[in-house]
Amino acid sequence: METASITAWTFLQEIPVPPDVTELLVQGETAVAAFKTFRDSAVFTTKRLIVRDAQGMTGKKVEIYSLPYASINMWSSENAGRLLDTNAELEMWTRAGHIKIKVGKGADIRRLDSLIAWAVLR
Repeated sequence: METASITAWTFLQEIPVPPDVTELLVQGETAVAAFKTFRDSAVFTTKRLIVRDAQGMTGKKVEIYSLPYASINMWSSENAGRLLDTNAELEMWTRAGHIKIKVGKGADIRRLDSLIAWAVLR
C-alpha cells in the first residue's frame, strides 16, 4: 500500500556540522553528521534527525523539524548501484507518517543508510 509522504527533503552533500546547531541540542545530545539541503541543513545527532528549512525570500524565518529515532518504524534505501547515483532515495516510515529523502550526487546513500541503522538499532 502506498502512503502519501508527509514531507520530502533533498540532502545534497555531507558538510561539517553547523556551529549554531548546538543551541538546539539537549543535555547529553551531540551532533554526529550534517548534510546540506536546498535552503539549510540536516543534522544527525545521538538522539534525532534535525532538519532546518529556511523560509521566504530572505531565509530569515526558519522551520525546524525534529525526528526522534525512536519514532522510525522502518526505512529503505534505493539507488541504481552506481557510485555517483543522482536518483538515490531514502524512505522512512515513522509514527508521524512517511518521509522521503532524495539524495544528491554529492551525498552517499550508503552513509545515510548506515547513519539511520546506527541511530535506530543501537
